[in-house]
Amino acid sequence: MKKIKGFKGDVKTRQLITREAARLMYQDSVSQYHTAKYMAARKILSGGGKNIRVKNPSHLPSNGEISEAVDALAQLHEGDFRYAQLFSMRVVALEYMQQLEAFSPRLIGSVSTGRIKKTSDIDIHIFTDSMEELRLRMDTLGWQYEIADITVSQNGILKVYSHVYINCEYPIELSVYPRYDIRVRTRSSTDGKPIIRMTANKLLELIFNEHEEQWSHHIELGLE
Repeated sequence: MKKIKGFKGDVKTRQLITREAARLMYQDSVSQYHTAKYMAARKILSGGGKNIRVKNPSHLPSNGEISEAVDALAQLHEGDFRYAQLFSMRVVALEYMQQLEAFSPRLIGSVSTGRIKKTSDIDIHIFTDSMEELRLRMDTLGWQYEIADITVSQNGILKVYSHVYINCEYPIELSVYPRYDIRVRTRSSTDGKPIIRMTANKLLELIFNEHEEQWSHHIELGLE
């Protein structure tokens, strides 16, 4: 690999990389910040060549900078539709969480923060020591779903976690953890802070505070 001479994290170049990384994540569905920023760096710094190496990774934009740029793109292109979609996704998340109450569901990600885009899904953490109990509950509810086991490395130790993908109006992903892990706070890849896990009651409070008029109309329709 060759180093890119002259790149020392100047503001203009950093902004160009940030915008390109955000575009990749918004328009081309690149899902990982790390992948997006290095693809953007290759394009901006060497015209798309593959053999580059950034001497100091801190010169590249942070995940938080890219997240803000993606959010700005979503707002620019989706406008009022985005707000309506956010309300709809939060209501769907609430309904599913209430039906999974026995598994201590917690909403995370863009639906909780409000930073959704048109391709966003609903991410929910659930906690159980019995996948059979979870399957039985979902089968009883008549849900259509698929289960995949994903191996991750934590402090050099390989761990296997189950993920449930539910066929719904919006894509829903359930990340399944042992009950004890409800005490463990993993950190966000965006800002490095502990991930906020939102209970169903907190989500209902958020919906009422940020979508009061829509929620009232939703309740009225449900009572008719």
